[in-house]
Amino acid sequence: MLMRDVVSEIGSRIGLGGNSGCEQGGSLNRGISQLAALLLEDEDMQSTTTRLSAPLDENRPVVSAANRIPTVNRSFRTYRRRSNRVAAESPNNVSGSPPSVSPLSSSVILQREGVITQPLSTPASPLSSLSSPVTQLNIPSPEDCTQDPNWQATKPTVRERNAAMFNNHLMADIQFIVGSPGHTQSIPAHKYVLATGSSVFYAMFYGGLAENKKDIEVPDVEPAAFLTLLKYMYCDEIQLEADTVLATLYVAKKYIVPHLARACVNYLETSLTAKNACLLLSQSRLFEEPDLMQRCWEVIDAQAEMALRSDGFVDIDIHTLESVLSRETLNCKETHLWDAALRWASAECVRREIEPTANNQRRLLGSALNLIRLPAMSLEEFADGAAQTGILTQQETIDIFLHFTASTKPQLCYPTKPRQGLKTQVCHRFQSCAYRSNQWRYRGRCDSIQFSVDKRIFVVGFGLYGSSSGAADYNVRIELKRLGRVLSENNTKFFSDGSSNTFHVYFENPIQIEPESFYTASAILDGGELSYFGQEGMSEATVGSVNFQFQCSSESTNGTGVQGGQIPELIFYGPPTDD
Repeated sequence: MLMRDVVSEIGSRIGLGGNSGCEQGGSLNRGISQLAALLLEDEDMQSTTTRLSAPLDENRPVVSAANRIPTVNRSFRTYRRRSNRVAAESPNNVSGSPPSVSPLSSSVILQREGVITQPLSTPASPLSSLSSPVTQLNIPSPEDCTQDPNWQATKPTVRERNAAMFNNHLMADIQFIVGSPGHTQSIPAHKYVLATGSSVFYAMFYGGLAENKKDIEVPDVEPAAFLTLLKYMYCDEIQLEADTVLATLYVAKKYIVPHLARACVNYLETSLTAKNACLLLSQSRLFEEPDLMQRCWEVIDAQAEMALRSDGFVDIDIHTLESVLSRETLNCKETHLWDAALRWASAECVRREIEPTANNQRRLLGSALNLIRLPAMSLEEFADGAAQTGILTQQETIDIFLHFTASTKPQLCYPTKPRQGLKTQVCHRFQSCAYRSNQWRYRGRCDSIQFSVDKRIFVVGFGLYGSSSGAADYNVRIELKRLGRVLSENNTKFFSDGSSNTFHVYFENPIQIEPESFYTASAILDGGELSYFGQEGMSEATVGSVNFQFQCSSESTNGTGVQGGQIPELIFYGPPTDD
């Protein structure tokens, strides 16, 4: 597929997203929505790969200024790449390496093709709520720091003196006109500082094709993001905000400032949730960030149902949709994937301004439809859902019904093998269990324990002890908190057969647990008067590559602690083990 076709696909989807993306998808949807316009505009320009040499080669043919792409635009194409190398890998494989950047040698900066996405309006982020205002950097007046004629004497360090030049017209020898037409901002700068911080700026100002221009227009970058870049170069400070982090990542990629780009990715990783994972997956593909892609997949796998229901899911591109639908380790029912695919197709019809009929939805889904494992549904799920939507042909519907009911099954164009999903892991915190006649009793009191991990996991439930005096039914309320805030809770039941085995109770959805922070696991049981309890508790335990630490909780009013009590097991999804 031609790059122009890929861009057109992205633009038609995100640029006309309607209320679904803009009003409820968080700030990131707005930031993504302008990417296609930039890409199409960029594609219309000359696409010849440019080499910027430090010394001018006398044998090189001279390129006239009229036929040259403006230097700044020519320079930042380092991060362009072919669309067939950015597709999100599936199933379960994120291929590709971190963006390869050729450092500026004595003679050349190499550029390579690809796709750069950049909003033309204030970029938005999945990290901020709909009501969050766009963040503006608080930039002091250029004269504030240097109006004293002896200002140098008040700043004893090189860093302080450089910082005084940030966004300052004093001694500035270049000016950037940053922002889209009608929303520009003039930003003064100093070539020397920029050239020492970016090989692209060095090529622009001191390379063999350097242009001696006083003003440089940068229409594809937001002023706030450009100022963040300059503040890092002048002050060695990184100030990221939810509303501008994607735009800052773009400008860091454009001017090859890897440390700032890494800080942006770290910011996104720590703020990643099921609600924004699908959109960030799409963006991480385009930004060539395999680590961020892998983090997105971890969240989507473990919290697939929540990710599929998110408002931003309908705004992903077709290649990301295909990657999600083909994913082997998604932890959800096939009906959720079917419903999500139809939501996406309906939104795509709106974006293309066509009627959302069954035929149009099927046409837009294309081969992605055949990645849904319809035969892996139950007969009831298929009969009450997919069979009645009109998306499937009559013959497909008949064949799938025969697959469910006939001894001789027809050949299907849909995968029949259920997805593997994620394998749950269990952390045992006691080395043995016991019971005595006077304990363990339940009178509406809380059993609680605090824990932390050194790697990100997703808790799905707890293992609990049951009755030690014969079979009994238990009502239980389980809860997970962080810093006093309830992350998830569930009221459920389990039957104890009177053995010392643990009984698993689950939350409705997995809960993301961040490393190096303590969480509180609690349970309130109502049932058999006496139960088994754990003893010889461990303050530390390791499961696979995940290390757990336990400490007593002030909320535990029924005696549970590190050494003994209830909640003997934490059930979770985590990094794969060798088992």
